[in-house]
Amino acid sequence: MPQGGLFWDGRVNTLQQQAGGPLFNPVEMDAGTPRRVAAIIQRQPYAPQFQQLFGPSIFKSSHQVVAEALFAMSRYQIEDAEFHAFTSKYDAWLQGKARLSPQEMRGYLAFNDVNKGDCAACHLDKPTRDGLPPLFTDTQYEALGVPRNPRIPANRDPAYVDLGLCGPFRTDLKKQTQYCGMFLTPTLRNVARRPVYFHNGVYHSLEQVLDFYNLRDVQPQDIYPVGGDGKVDKFNDLPRQLRASVDTVDPPLNRKPGERPAMSAQDMRDIIAFLKTLNDGYAPANQGRAVSGRSSRIPMRSQTALVTQTSGLQRPTP
Repeated sequence: MPQGGLFWDGRVNTLQQQAGGPLFNPVEMDAGTPRRVAAIIQRQPYAPQFQQLFGPSIFKSSHQVVAEALFAMSRYQIEDAEFHAFTSKYDAWLQGKARLSPQEMRGYLAFNDVNKGDCAACHLDKPTRDGLPPLFTDTQYEALGVPRNPRIPANRDPAYVDLGLCGPFRTDLKKQTQYCGMFLTPTLRNVARRPVYFHNGVYHSLEQVLDFYNLRDVQPQDIYPVGGDGKVDKFNDLPRQLRASVDTVDPPLNRKPGERPAMSAQDMRDIIAFLKTLNDGYAPANQGRAVSGRSSRIPMRSQTALVTQTSGLQRPTP
């Protein structure tokens, strides 16, 4: 099973490569060519500083300008603590500096309960063995079978499909159909602040996300459209011949039509309350008392070392 990588399909391994993707993607920033990007940088007020940092002849090579710019941005992402702040209420709770409310605690328990959300099976919520804070992802891949998003312009073509590990953007696993439809498990840190969810942005609220997990198999008619044959078109964002890769084994995705959903409405409200404790920027009103029932403070070291290790940061060579 593939693991790690950046983007939903894990097609690149470094922060520099990741930054270059949106920069030149015609449906994102559409910067054109390295020559055009270099010309834009050369016209900026900081161009002399750019030369001072990377050498007086840097603008002789457009490709080197882009490479150094992406490297500098990668260093910024690693060195600026705001990119890995770990200042959420949950982090404070792990350190014995905050109390979870009764609802947040119920949500935490449901998040971990294999008979309810079972979210922690993929979104790991425990500190690592060396004391680093949890990233809320196992960095593995999963085929969930989320419904097709009709708002995506490319989806107007019924033949277009985003198969994640199998393409169209990633090409090295194109022939390994057992991976088709699999996408990277994202972190849940700051998840309550996101405007869209899942790889295709089909949902816009945590309530919709939890409804999907809860009803996908027991009430698929509430999740998927009806096809031309009059039947619910389950997993309709994947070709029929590739739908076998969708997870129907792990809870809560292992239920059958008509069975009771794994989570009650209260469970889902509680889980959402817990997920909001993962937002950075928590300012505790009382930092003096440790949480009742917690043993000792869990040491939480800086994440910079881990970020550096996983980013694959490499200085470009001339």
